[in-house]
Amino acid sequence: MVKSIRFFGGVWGYGGGGGGGAGGGRQESFNSRSLALQAQKKILSKMATMAVANMLTDDTSSEILDELYKATREFTKSKKEAHKIIKDVIKIALKIGILYRNHQFSPDELDTVERFKKKMNQAAMTAVSFYEVEYTFDRNILAELLLECRDLLHTLVEGHLTARSHARIDHVFNHFANGDFLVELYGDGEEYRISLRKICNGINKLLDEGTL
Repeated sequence: MVKSIRFFGGVWGYGGGGGGGAGGGRQESFNSRSLALQAQKKILSKMATMAVANMLTDDTSSEILDELYKATREFTKSKKEAHKIIKDVIKIALKIGILYRNHQFSPDELDTVERFKKKMNQAAMTAVSFYEVEYTFDRNILAELLLECRDLLHTLVEGHLTARSHARIDHVFNHFANGDFLVELYGDGEEYRISLRKICNGINKLLDEGTL
């Protein structure tokens, strides 16, 4: 379950300031592993679930998240918003991982876990296919898959997490399923193409490992 979440959530530092544009003369520092470790200290400080955090701080997941941050920053023109989205990914992944590893899900909820894993796998393979096969990109198909993942997560955590966590789920998935964002990500812009290539390379590695 936690492994499936690694498609968009590994564990992730942010060296930038508040809002504002993506440009500027100073080189920005964003490190998803550092951000993840910060979240880990807050969420896992009293829980023996370090394996969850370690899983989310692997090199592949961290690079995927770093590139998702860059693409999001470019699209929103806000370092603050991009940072918040990735931070929400981390928090969601950690909290669901904690629930899963502590056997908090009922049999019906575990069925939802399996449905989520299959849907996330489908979304991951579709995202890579749209990148690798020219002229196949369809933002509506990918957006629909991501929104189905969102709805499954809402169902899964209904009896476990707060309204704030549900809002984080919406914040993350509504952004990545935004058709305009997907068009830019899969477009011809050099910044997006570099990020998309690294994201898809990372996803392919996770698929090869059986993580997705």
